[in-house]
Amino acid sequence: MTSTTPTLVAAAAALNASKIYGKNDSEVRALDDVTVDFAEGQFTAIMGPSGSGKSTLMHLMGGLDSPTQGQVLLQGQDWSGFNASEQGSRRNKLLGFVYQFHHLLPEFTAQENVAMPLWIRRELKDAANAKALERLSQVGLENRALHRPAELSGGERQRVAIARAMVTQPACVLADEPTGNLDRATAESVFDLMLSTAEKQGTAFVVVTHDPQ
Repeated sequence: MTSTTPTLVAAAAALNASKIYGKNDSEVRALDDVTVDFAEGQFTAIMGPSGSGKSTLMHLMGGLDSPTQGQVLLQGQDWSGFNASEQGSRRNKLLGFVYQFHHLLPEFTAQENVAMPLWIRRELKDAANAKALERLSQVGLENRALHRPAELSGGERQRVAIARAMVTQPACVLADEPTGNLDRATAESVFDLMLSTAEKQGTAFVVVTHDPQ
């Protein structure tokens, strides 16, 4: 990964961040002194072989783990300065997550899955459902809103996951191999959707991928 000096306020940034597991002879540096920032509207692809620290960086950026050394910032504020409840609130408001396996809740419809982050922040159900339907429309799935994940194709489920990540209008979306289990045509449509969202809405996208295209 190429390291750069972060801007004063980026959507997300790491400053000399390292993650070390174990001690002494068993020490493993999963991430070593990384400085990088992700600006609003920027689409960044992170590539590298397995074990190179890609997912570790994503976990740190999302506040799901803490760096052994250095800092991780979200909109200029250090994750370590917040307690667990505050971190959860910031994660809900400022971040979106997309994974290779969509992690949709099988007992809920597509619309309910997308609305879930808004329900968690106690937004009124009707308003949350309306926003979820709007996001599903943006990914071409308004006619599938009442279908459960088992009734959707792999590409449709992944588009639902992207709609869910975007429904809170986050500053940054972290996507870990979001197209790894999709066919080429569907993968390209998912990437196009993320690129257009970054451009139109100013959301920073950080995508771990093995796909050079």
